[in-house]
Amino acid sequence: MSADDQDKPATGTTFQDIVAFFAVLPPGQRLIGIDAGTKTLGLALSDVNRGIASPLETIKKTKFTADAARLLEICSEHKIAGLVLGLPINLDGTEGPRAQSTRALARNLNKLSLLPILLWDERLTTAEAERMLIAADQTRKRRAEVIDKLAATIILQNALDRMRVAT
Repeated sequence: MSADDQDKPATGTTFQDIVAFFAVLPPGQRLIGIDAGTKTLGLALSDVNRGIASPLETIKKTKFTADAARLLEICSEHKIAGLVLGLPINLDGTEGPRAQSTRALARNLNKLSLLPILLWDERLTTAEAERMLIAADQTRKRRAEVIDKLAATIILQNALDRMRVAT
């Protein structure tokens, strides 16, 4: 390693390949799923065996620095091995402004943390979460309170299910 390399801060890595992401994860540690909306970050937490995702928390977005600090604090509290960040791809497979914003979030988190990030196709997860809450007869107010962390739970559970099949 050269002197120039020592001056560069270490950064995390972003993956779109679930097998490559899984290969860098230490065993026995949890993952966090993230549904990054325009106003909130919905969070979900896996169990240590990475079989079940559960809703965790919703962070109301303020400034990136404060939001990232809260997210990394949660990661530290739960001994997180990696992040599964929902990538909002359009139904036709293209990426719009929300996907670009999500990629920017991943890049910025990579600058602050060594935690690997998996970008996971989240098409229709918020719609699925909304249907589930309506089926559970939740009020509009209650749905608004929990939809983002439920969408994060669906994102994370889908990735966990795929991880089991892929490995």
